[in-house]
Amino acid sequence: MKTILVIEDNEDIRDNVAEILMLSQFRVHTAANGKEGIEMAQKLMPDLIICDIMMPGIDGYGVLHILHNDPETESIPFIFLTAKSERSDFRAAMEMGADDYITKPFAGNELLNAVTSRLKKADIVKKNLPGDINGFNELMAAFSRTSLEDLAKNGNVNDYKKRQVIYKEGSHPHYLYFILKGKVKTYKTHEDGKDLVMDLYNEGDFFGYVSLLEGSAYKENAETIEETELALIARKDFEQLLNNSPATAQKLIGLLAKNLVEKKEQLLGIAYNTLRKKVAEALISLERKYHENKKEPFVIDISRDDLATIAGTATESLIRTLSDFKTEKLLDIKSGKVIISDYRKLENLIR
Repeated sequence: MKTILVIEDNEDIRDNVAEILMLSQFRVHTAANGKEGIEMAQKLMPDLIICDIMMPGIDGYGVLHILHNDPETESIPFIFLTAKSERSDFRAAMEMGADDYITKPFAGNELLNAVTSRLKKADIVKKNLPGDINGFNELMAAFSRTSLEDLAKNGNVNDYKKRQVIYKEGSHPHYLYFILKGKVKTYKTHEDGKDLVMDLYNEGDFFGYVSLLEGSAYKENAETIEETELALIARKDFEQLLNNSPATAQKLIGLLAKNLVEKKEQLLGIAYNTLRKKVAEALISLERKYHENKKEPFVIDISRDDLATIAGTATESLIRTLSDFKTEKLLDIKSGKVIISDYRKLENLIR
């Protein structure tokens, strides 16, 4: 059961808020002024605080300032109660770090929706999200008032042909990309001309956000694997989403750090694994990324050059290894397509 602290000097409003929350199975504590609210917050460590702005003594701004400067309470979600006449002053509170606000008078469902939403976002911050595009999508979906999907639908939509370059290493980013249809790979080209795939993206994925966050040029190339439809989200819109929530930006940095560790392991594997392991890992990574219907065999319909790039090996070596795998009945090859009916056999090669 989640614990909520309500700080409100008006007894009727305080009791009304507490009653609505308790009926929704929340554990509720109340404080009649800012000083009492600060002391209770530091003692109880509630999951969320609802606080009035205009109070005698220490007002809501003071409560927020003190609690957000205390390492023990700085991460507790904070919702302001504000009268309509105070809306012009509320902007300052949001800049101080308030998470949300509720305008008085309010309906019960409005209060509960704000509380539920904010608690969900707090849980996301605490959650050990995967350090990949799925973790990124989950984070942005939880914290964005305007979802990235909404921005994507309202943004520019471009069609790309198979193997068309989207951006090149060294160019500067102007968009966050969202895949409406198709597949995309990002890769780096070595000085000897060989390519190394860094990431694979599918329908519903975002990519190109690392350089946007860093404010730097792209460190990789992006190219379509098949005919692809992309939505282009303007850089300023993406930055506005992040600026609206410091918690989002902080969590996203953590995801990117985790992703860097995974990339390091991937590069070590390519550097030191045997050829058979490299090819098996490439096939498994494609299966995990693109195999939607697990009841059906997985069909890989990409060029041998692309598959070799993903594996980090020469095309000729890849072709020989695929032939060996076919002989060993680890996969099948028909009309140039690689068919995997049981990828667990391949997993045994990399254990």
